[in-house]
Amino acid sequence: MQTNNLPQERRQNILEDLRLRGKVVAVELSQRYSVSEDTIRRDLRDLAAAGLLKRVHGGALPVSPGATPYAEREQKPSPAKTMIARAASRLVQDGQLVFFGSGTTNAEIAKHLPPDLRITAVTASPQIALILAQYQHIEVVMIGGRLNKRELVAVDAEAVAQTRRFQADICFLGACSIHPEAGITANVYEEVAMARTLIAQSGEVVVSVTADKLGTLAPFLVSTIDKITHIVTDPVTDDPLIPYQAQGIQVIKAD
Repeated sequence: MQTNNLPQERRQNILEDLRLRGKVVAVELSQRYSVSEDTIRRDLRDLAAAGLLKRVHGGALPVSPGATPYAEREQKPSPAKTMIARAASRLVQDGQLVFFGSGTTNAEIAKHLPPDLRITAVTASPQIALILAQYQHIEVVMIGGRLNKRELVAVDAEAVAQTRRFQADICFLGACSIHPEAGITANVYEEVAMARTLIAQSGEVVVSVTADKLGTLAPFLVSTIDKITHIVTDPVTDDPLIPYQAQGIQVIKAD
């Protein structure tokens, strides 16, 4: 039991507990630091207000990495995303109908498809459509609707309705956060309906994420974890991946 009750030091220790464990529980923290649960709840509330964690019933989870606009993310080279994209692209087979969700990781996947691949690709992202259009044997279907200028993707009811006309073999879902208990969550509310539709209309659902998104939580629920068939991520240690594998998800570590 730890007895150092200086609030600032205790809160730093709580953040370190969260980083190591992936979750903190108020009752356990109260016992560990010899303070009341009300004191711990105030700590968690203040840390959440500072954007350092996400409160949930009974405790807290790591917060999703801050969402920056697509154009900014596109300008920042990411070796990890390139590795993940190469690994994820190997899941696509000739003759499939493939959904590409939004995001820079999915754009990287589109760039790393085999040059002679023959598929039908469906996307609401103009950027990804332009990448796919460079392949001689890929038929590109562009989903239309009102464009979210920040994320460069069509997200309105018309886009969702058009997506429902397709049944995909595999979907590459853009994901802000993924947690083995909380599921898939998003930072942008208006993207939720499209993401849910992509999942519902796909045989296999692939979430390709960098390791900093594993075990984190964003404000808006997209899906429970059981809807996901594959996770493709960095070559991290097995520990943070075990809870996903235990639920039958195929985990692929990029190499």
